[in-house]
Amino acid sequence: MSTVLDSPGQPSAPTLEPPAPRTSRARRFVRGRDDDPGWVRPALLGLLAATGLLYLWDLAASGWANAFYAAAVQAGSQSWEAFFYGSSDAANSITVDKPPASLWVMEIAVRLFGLNSWSLLVPQALMGVASVAIVYLSVRRVVGAGAGLLAGAAMALTPVAVLMFRFDNPDALLVLLMSLAGYATVRAVEQAGLRWMVAVGVLIGVAFLTKTLQAVLVVPGFALVYLVAAPTTLGRRVLHVLAAGGALLVSAGWWVAIVELVPASWRPYIGGSQTNSVWELIWGYNGLGRLTGDETGSVGGGGGNGGGNWGSTGITRLFGAEIGGQVAWLLPAALALLVAGLVAVGRAPRTDLRRAALLTWGSWLLVTGLTFSFMAGIFHAYYTVALAPAIAALVGIGGGLLWQRRGQVWARIVLALTLAGTAVWSFVLLDRSADFLPWLRWLVLGAGLLAGLGLLVADRVGRTVTATVVAVGVLAALGGPAAYAVQTAGTPHTGSIPSAGPAVSGGTGFGGGRGGLGGGTPPTGGLGGRAGAPPGGGTGGTAAGRPTGGMGGLLTAADASDEVVAVLEEHADSYTWVAAAVGSNNAAGYQLATGEPVMALGGFNGSDPSPTLAQFQAQVADGEVHWFIGGSLGMASDGGSSASAEIAAWVAQSFTAQTVDGVTLYDLSGATD
Repeated sequence: MSTVLDSPGQPSAPTLEPPAPRTSRARRFVRGRDDDPGWVRPALLGLLAATGLLYLWDLAASGWANAFYAAAVQAGSQSWEAFFYGSSDAANSITVDKPPASLWVMEIAVRLFGLNSWSLLVPQALMGVASVAIVYLSVRRVVGAGAGLLAGAAMALTPVAVLMFRFDNPDALLVLLMSLAGYATVRAVEQAGLRWMVAVGVLIGVAFLTKTLQAVLVVPGFALVYLVAAPTTLGRRVLHVLAAGGALLVSAGWWVAIVELVPASWRPYIGGSQTNSVWELIWGYNGLGRLTGDETGSVGGGGGNGGGNWGSTGITRLFGAEIGGQVAWLLPAALALLVAGLVAVGRAPRTDLRRAALLTWGSWLLVTGLTFSFMAGIFHAYYTVALAPAIAALVGIGGGLLWQRRGQVWARIVLALTLAGTAVWSFVLLDRSADFLPWLRWLVLGAGLLAGLGLLVADRVGRTVTATVVAVGVLAALGGPAAYAVQTAGTPHTGSIPSAGPAVSGGTGFGGGRGGLGGGTPPTGGLGGRAGAPPGGGTGGTAAGRPTGGMGGLLTAADASDEVVAVLEEHADSYTWVAAAVGSNNAAGYQLATGEPVMALGGFNGSDPSPTLAQFQAQVADGEVHWFIGGSLGMASDGGSSASAEIAAWVAQSFTAQTVDGVTLYDLSGATD
């Protein structure tokens, strides 16, 4: 609205100005915010679309992926009790050895769309796309869209991220929740926002219900950043952190409290514990035992500096042959840019958001990375996916801050050295898989060194030359992980211990064999054919280059032939469990194949006292279990129960064995010998 003066001091009646044209929602979605350059939103949408394509491409080739979790999802889609507790079977004999939050997401999808590879794995892939978007938003908020796109691309192309966002392990949900918590921490610092801090607590609490204590590794750093940098009084900062802690306890503790308070006879046994206690699971097998190597019931001991079943520990662990190609491509750059970014911020005020963001993601990387480096208990290469968001964010923020200061000599030198060093490190990693695209390591090395030299004179050349140098440098930095990422997406992965990328020299093979240790044949067609059925119905052959067989094992799901399935399904409605087998993976293969509950004796490792021999004998006497599947007696465990071995021995002595298509079966409904 405006007024027109007819004479000095005499305004006329107001006139209405035409309103500014409103941008439609569709147009805003495509073009982004009004203050964005025109290329920003299309570039972001292109990044997310490419990420979705990479994570969804031929997804069903991996079949059930990790049959251990797939069987639990099947159980939860059939029984709400199994859904709540995270049971391995719908008859609720025992749970998986993690809290059930990640299973809930897949189980809802299965209830909506049926049990098949896509309903299991598409939610994981979408979590990956969302994680890339969150990393972009986190970095963009601090240093701009270009740096955000670099960080998002680095996240999307991290090989272990490609692996785990195409797999049904809990790590996909864990990474998404922790990325959201990192973003919320930065927002909380920016606004001194109580609601954002409560959101941080809730997100980490749900992450705790995904993978227990691993989720809380970021808590000290996030809390300290807020206490130092939030633009409000110290008293309010302390209260806000305490409120976040309360939100974490409530969001993580409600499920734990219910499970602990429910009488043991009313619920399934807590897998991974020796005392049927989720509290023990949290602090023992899945908690402090991972740090010390003292994990009662584990199938192997810790590594220590001298090495062991889980590899040598130490500051170089993440750079070694087994781990380096999974996640460490940009790890040296992230560490260098963290330091350089803090120097660039310099003596900025206490509340500077750039410093707060660097410390948020930097504390995540350092605490979690050092924990992985020195933990003496169970450790697998794919755990390192938890480092991917922090590495990507630090590369984006640190690189963006230095690029803004490229007029200063020191900033150009650091950028050039970081890029050249990344190219050299990529050459080393690619050389470990010398038979995989042997030309690529030389191309990456040459392009990275040339781009590094170009960055030294970035302030003296025209915009076109500078843009070319930057483009070549980004391609050189991301070329190695991109090649590994595409190879990972094009390879079926099954079993309990998957690993990204091609085979490397010097790898142990334990804790991350390429394509997965063990495996098991994926379901026919991947879209809901008979679960676990190998093509042609046989039990031999290979899966992703690994031998398969009818008996399965602790790390492999059994391949059940049509003949075996037909036997197990006879009179299935008359029994609570159609069969029992030692170890959750062994049981999972038969459960997925029949669609009926199969009791996993001893849980994942076969070393939990569930059930005891006396309990199993009573269940057999009551006609609750039809078949016992022989062939897997478990592995030697560290102080775990021998109940499953006792059961197997009793069955062998008391019942007559029969062989069906190479699988040893005992009919527990018949008279004992």
